[in-house]
Amino acid sequence: MIKILHPVAGAVALLTIATFWGLTVVSELSGSATFITVVKRFIPWGFLVLIPALAAVGASGFALGRGRSGRLVEAKRKRMPLIALNGLLILVPSALFLAAKASAGAFDTAFYAVQTLELAAGAVNIWLLGVNFRDGLRMTATRRKARRKASL
Repeated sequence: MIKILHPVAGAVALLTIATFWGLTVVSELSGSATFITVVKRFIPWGFLVLIPALAAVGASGFALGRGRSGRLVEAKRKRMPLIALNGLLILVPSALFLAAKASAGAFDTAFYAVQTLELAAGAVNIWLLGVNFRDGLRMTATRRKARRKASL
């Protein structure tokens, strides 16, 4: 079960963050204050999906990695705290700030400064989650190959 939960939760987290990021870019490029406001109000509601997915990825990854070592396992372990800190210290507060500013119609310098920070931090988390996902796929492929060789 945990071997299924981990990649599914990781994919949900990655796709959720990518959706937030993509909708933000599209709304900003549209120039529509209404569209931007809708997107900025939507994102905090998306935390109801994102936060449990990230918690499930972290917990299941910790459980799957227990007693394991290797370059890929260690790299994934080092990335997860960065992903979590980026989310908790930058992305969540930024999303809440931007939702409040957009709801008030305050598209000022502070809004766009935080928006720029949020897009940069979001891109970093998308990249980090993507690299972790790739490394997880590599790890399972390596294990499958080893099992196949052992059974032959």
